[in-house]
Amino acid sequence: MALRLVQANFKARDDSALGGFWAEALGWVPRSVPGATSVAPAGLVWTEPDAPVCIDVIAVPDPETVRHRVHLDLATTSAAHQAELVARLMRRGATPADVGQGDVPWTVLADPEGNVFCVLEPREVYRDTGPIAAVVVDCADPRAMAGFWGEALDWTRHEVTDDHAVLRAAKGTGPYLEFLRTPGAQTPRNRVHLDLVPHRGDEQATEVARLRTLGATSADVGQGDVPWIVLADPEGNEFCVLAPGS
Repeated sequence: MALRLVQANFKARDDSALGGFWAEALGWVPRSVPGATSVAPAGLVWTEPDAPVCIDVIAVPDPETVRHRVHLDLATTSAAHQAELVARLMRRGATPADVGQGDVPWTVLADPEGNVFCVLEPREVYRDTGPIAAVVVDCADPRAMAGFWGEALDWTRHEVTDDHAVLRAAKGTGPYLEFLRTPGAQTPRNRVHLDLVPHRGDEQATEVARLRTLGATSADVGQGDVPWIVLADPEGNEFCVLAPGS
């Protein structure tokens, strides 16, 4: 048994505007309904087992302003592509961000609602990930987080050290999931969280019970009576287990 990572979920004041920004960043298509905008490749059927990790932007009255524990790294194919993407996104409202990165070859930006992300220089390891190279999570213990998320998703561990852990789907497709040891990483609720769904034929309740045995705990983010289950990983990062076909 395992779960499939289907999307990064952003809280936003204006889901349509932020969804449009991320559609521009990824070269995908935004689709809006009242209060929510999904960003995905044209024609995507997200329930398909090989669907890429997408973005869902949900409007909330007052998104929390907290230290961002989860961010996206965007892939580029050349120095010219990196420069063009940075310039284009800044025209769309991105701003330079200083997270203490110093002199590095990647560019750190914040989207129009302040969510930090990185536009990476070309790297061979990310050449086949699609536009999202990695979902990056700040944490206190990369080894423990790799253990939990590796079991939750049944992803392959490519690197596990005290400072950095890297996972990827066993098929070698889509973005990496990376954990960086970061002092003070455990802060209140995130503005970005991950959404998971059981594989076809698996039950939501069964998967939630399995996650609890791995160390997940219940989380209340004000969700009320909804068909998805909100949990927190061992370091308190909230995530959702969606109902199959939801």
